[in-house]
Amino acid sequence: MKTVTYTLALVALWALYYIIPIEYRLLWQPDETRYAEISRSLLASGDWAVPRFLGIRYFEKPIAGYWINNLGQWLFGHSNFAVRAGAIFSSSLTACLVAWLSWQIWRDKRTALLAAVIYLSCLLVYGVGTYAVLDPMLALWLSLAMCSFWYAAQSESVGKKTIGYLVLGIACGMGVMTKGFLALAVPVISVLPWVAEKKQWKSLLMYGPLAVLSATAVTLPWALTIAAREPTFWHYFFWVEHIQRFAQEGAQHRAPFWYYLPLFLLGALPWLGFLPGALRQGWRDRKMNSGLIYLLGWTLMPLLFFSLAKGKLLTYILPCYAPLAALLAHHVLCAAREGAKALRANALINILFGVMGLLAVVLVLAPHRLAIYPLYTPQEYGKMLAAAVIFLSWALIGSLSLVQPRNRWACAALCPLALALLVGAAIPDRVKNAKQPQAMIESAYGKLQASRYVLSNSVGVASAIAWELQRDDIFLYSRRGELAWGLAFEDSAERFVSENAFPGWLAAHRQQGNITLMLLLDDDDRKTIHTLPVPDCVYQQGRFAVVEYRAQ
Repeated sequence: MKTVTYTLALVALWALYYIIPIEYRLLWQPDETRYAEISRSLLASGDWAVPRFLGIRYFEKPIAGYWINNLGQWLFGHSNFAVRAGAIFSSSLTACLVAWLSWQIWRDKRTALLAAVIYLSCLLVYGVGTYAVLDPMLALWLSLAMCSFWYAAQSESVGKKTIGYLVLGIACGMGVMTKGFLALAVPVISVLPWVAEKKQWKSLLMYGPLAVLSATAVTLPWALTIAAREPTFWHYFFWVEHIQRFAQEGAQHRAPFWYYLPLFLLGALPWLGFLPGALRQGWRDRKMNSGLIYLLGWTLMPLLFFSLAKGKLLTYILPCYAPLAALLAHHVLCAAREGAKALRANALINILFGVMGLLAVVLVLAPHRLAIYPLYTPQEYGKMLAAAVIFLSWALIGSLSLVQPRNRWACAALCPLALALLVGAAIPDRVKNAKQPQAMIESAYGKLQASRYVLSNSVGVASAIAWELQRDDIFLYSRRGELAWGLAFEDSAERFVSENAFPGWLAAHRQQGNITLMLLLDDDDRKTIHTLPVPDCVYQQGRFAVVEYRAQ
């Protein structure tokens, strides 16, 4: 009976977090609008082989992630939920794999279900898992690879070992086709501690070629297709997107070695109080249960690997949370049985986090005298109230679990609930009018729809326009951004218009119909509009500006 109750609670939590509120959050640029438009374009064109962005070659990522996003849009239509459906679907399946592996290691249903709950409610997992990027899909394939390897390693029959290694290769191949060769490196370094501890080198060498074979079978058809159709793809993808991003001094998103440590800890909320004990218990009991060293290697080795890379992004460490959720679930149940101090420590950490967030909203972000740089305006007290409720709710739930920690420790899973339900309503206009262009596009929809040519100086804004208007012929003005490589091709060069060339381009193209620019203005170029030829209409909202030239 308890198992049924826990399962229903898990389903309810999943719906409240991952289904109900998602449609009502505007898409963020540049990431969500980019992936929305690329997948929409592939689905509309029917060409599922060559990634194109605004009709321009886009070689930063392979193809499989877009396939998953295509399915989301095909099933759920032109909606915000459809854009995020691929990430949500992937996160949900990863939670199922976490539960399966936890059951295989401990043979305890409560541990398995709790591991899924912890995974879905971790702050970083939830933030990335409901955000339209490819990292949740990569985390899914890596989790499937690690579960397949464990299945093969624990099987005694040749047939089961063969199946395990074949599925391992399929998962790695799909990971490569989602985000690149990291999908090969991460599983290898993750299993090394366990293989070394258990001396499984012979089995790995014997069956490993099966994984290589199935990975090759999965990736080779598309690899050959893209090489034939776009000969420059593999050079750009391997050299720029792997070597330069991760190893060279000029890597994108450079950060110090310790960058991930505070983010890793913060991402474990609302279960942070159990993290030290989970890692300590895993190390202490590794001799009694080899699954613990397996989970520890899977958690820490990728974290170290990504810390060594020159380029760093928060989303890269998402795969570390699948094994961490299993370790946490085992430790939490042990702490609950023993009445350990970690129960109170976790409650206190959640209270502290909620109180600090509430004070930040009231004293720093609110539009009154205590705020030096207020984020909310005097007209946004409703939004500020929503933000305050998010942190107040987090603190109150932490207080609830503090009163009777042995009986109410599971309430921690509800700490992010107000965040999930209200975060869309708490976004300040200052952020909304710089990072969420959908509202501005909606207000200027008639002008944009009626324009023969639409231009933007921001790739993220251009992709949002393309997504909303369902057209990919948006031109780039002044800045090439991440499309610089694709715009270098002769057949795409005309899609970029420089500032100096714009007056002449405008005079030549204005005869064909209306021309509208939607600009994202930086603090240091607010005078950009005044340097343009005199427009017929200008509409500005925050950092967004719509500039219209009517046909002549």
